[in-house]
Amino acid sequence: MAGFLHFSLLLFLDLGSFNLISAFPGNDTTTVTLDAAFTTTESFLSTGKTNSTQGPTTGFTRSFSESTTEPPKTTTTAGHRSEDAGKRKEEKVPTKEEDDGPLELECPPLGLESLKVKDTQLRASSYKRRGLGPHRGRLNIQSGIEDGDIYDGAWCAQYRDTKQWLEVDALRLTRFTGVILQGRSSIWSWDVVHSYKVQFSNDSLAWKPCMNGTEEAIFEGNQDSETPVLALFNTSTVARYIRINPQTWYENGTQGAICLRAEVLGCTVPDPNNIYPWQTEPAGSKDKLDFRHHNYKEMRKLMKSVHEACPDITRIYSIGKSYTGLKLYVMEISDNPGKHELGEPEFRYVAGMHGNEVLGRELLLNLMQYMCEEYKRGDQRIVRLVQDTRIHLLPSMNPDGYELAFKKGSELAGWALGRYSYEGIDMNHNFADLNSVMWTAIEYETDKSKLINHYFPIPEMYTSEEAFVASETRAVISWMQDIPFVLGANLHGGELVVTYPYDMTRDWAPQEHTPTSDESFFRWLATAYASTNQVMSNPDRRPCHNKDFLRYNNIINGAEWHNVPGSMNDFSYLHTNCFEVTVELSCDKFPHASELPIEWENNRESLLVYMEQVHRGIKGVVRDKDTNAGIPDAIIQVDEIDHHIRSVADGDYWRLLNPGEYRVTVSAEGYLPSSRTCQVMYDFYPTICDFRLTKMPKQRLKEILAKGGKLPKDLQLRLRQLRLRKLRVTTKAMNQRRAAAAKRAKRV
Repeated sequence: MAGFLHFSLLLFLDLGSFNLISAFPGNDTTTVTLDAAFTTTESFLSTGKTNSTQGPTTGFTRSFSESTTEPPKTTTTAGHRSEDAGKRKEEKVPTKEEDDGPLELECPPLGLESLKVKDTQLRASSYKRRGLGPHRGRLNIQSGIEDGDIYDGAWCAQYRDTKQWLEVDALRLTRFTGVILQGRSSIWSWDVVHSYKVQFSNDSLAWKPCMNGTEEAIFEGNQDSETPVLALFNTSTVARYIRINPQTWYENGTQGAICLRAEVLGCTVPDPNNIYPWQTEPAGSKDKLDFRHHNYKEMRKLMKSVHEACPDITRIYSIGKSYTGLKLYVMEISDNPGKHELGEPEFRYVAGMHGNEVLGRELLLNLMQYMCEEYKRGDQRIVRLVQDTRIHLLPSMNPDGYELAFKKGSELAGWALGRYSYEGIDMNHNFADLNSVMWTAIEYETDKSKLINHYFPIPEMYTSEEAFVASETRAVISWMQDIPFVLGANLHGGELVVTYPYDMTRDWAPQEHTPTSDESFFRWLATAYASTNQVMSNPDRRPCHNKDFLRYNNIINGAEWHNVPGSMNDFSYLHTNCFEVTVELSCDKFPHASELPIEWENNRESLLVYMEQVHRGIKGVVRDKDTNAGIPDAIIQVDEIDHHIRSVADGDYWRLLNPGEYRVTVSAEGYLPSSRTCQVMYDFYPTICDFRLTKMPKQRLKEILAKGGKLPKDLQLRLRQLRLRKLRVTTKAMNQRRAAAAKRAKRV
């Protein structure tokens, strides 16, 4: 009894008003009600009448302070504002000064969407088949292309009656505060639950209904299959198990089925009998970073604070603006910010291309903070990275899309809201399609020696003002052309896999392995990230949606997964020196803030290891043998790899290669080519392969005569030798023609 009183007191002090279903055997029918007042903010948000089909909007607060003089009106859907107010907010263009944030849930999600809730914790009254089992009843889970496979898009009951249910075992006593519901993900079927009830239990045998006063509460479900609908309980309830019990659904004669995807909101209750509470506390991070979701204004503040903390190694700059005028900010981390240093490679991370895939954005903000703190602490690994690499971090390529998703919040943004630019452009399909240009040239060019395999020019029609190219895409292309990036990665979400070029299939097939000439090194890059990621490298992890990437060791050729014309990866490889991969960071595109610390732990080592790969291969400087000046635009060719790169303005170059021995040839306009053998080791540092090119006599003669100078003896000798060689060749040809003519005359 003492334990029970202590437990009740804890709940009274910490949890507010809720129902407690007794956790003691034999007392399953007892309901204890504790009436502690909610906070002022909660009371304000719960203002408004409710009926039997809803609970009041109690249980969530604004992320930012807001006037409470006129509380908003509630609608018949729990957790939603008035329809007109909602429309006004959705239509409003996001601005950089706007502080309006999402509705912050009182309790976080249990983790059906993020897979923190395991398949064994989900049960159902019945299910149609394995592919529609309870383990598929997860918010935002995506189906396969074909109905009927093992990766279908919801839990679907076998029977069509009001006795069907989906059950979640929280494993511990949990204060349940709400449910989020979605319909079935399918391109062939339309199945949604229109209304449902909720029950609670401590032992999964005796169940208590969620009440709305004296009546059993009925919650409003979905009218379409994709929009998440939030229902908050009138009174939160402490229990271990929760059931979602559909009452009405889209029937469509005999075709409609009871199908749903769900997330459950709940706070874990402290266990007074647990002597070592740390054993059951959720995993976090030892790094003291700002783990929360940052809107545009907060992102700017955080970047500014990092710069102020580490002014000697950081610089903030903008590469352009979004459609609505939000700047695309980049954080540079280097021992000499703002300047390209000879022999120092340039690296970039890009996140937020799809605005609703937000984990990459937060990871890059975390990475800025982490590298600043560790550099000041003297961490030799970070110090070496900063001194030897010029690092550029673009946390939000699509700030307009992010602001839309941010306003809805992590659980209510759905699968697609905020993915596209403000103009409705998918930026990962918006770069120039240079693949088709290359393959067309290969098909029609008979002389293979004339084919180029690098620095493909952008088609004129793409650069015109009328071209449907996002302002954000144009800004990134200009950025790529201004800075000689060597390696990069763009961070996405919704899966757990690393993809590498090409992303586009040659014949527009939906899926087809389409490798580059650097296939082996791209596989190295992808493996470097995937093998050090704590979730990807877990052999027991569950597939996210509809493809098991464990079979591919969590890396895959992009085109083999699905065809993506105009991708950033392919454009980067074909138009610049930069090698780039795509990292799909998590099953959940928009993880709850409570999951950000563990996501940082999952990805911290991967982010660092991948950056270090920029130092693998060979590097050097191509110089003029006479003047010692760097030669820009020299072509660096590696035997047996049909993809060349070019030196940059100062003559320095970087060629990413796997360990091995390579024959390298460097050529430049007006110079004689030069070749040498370079060996790449497994060391952190690249092999130095410098080249000194000699001008062709003709080119050298032009330069000397243009300056009014006299020809040096070595050049005079060289020119004399060339004239003699030319004379011998022409004399020999003339003699051959004369001999042939004499033979013909003799025969006649």
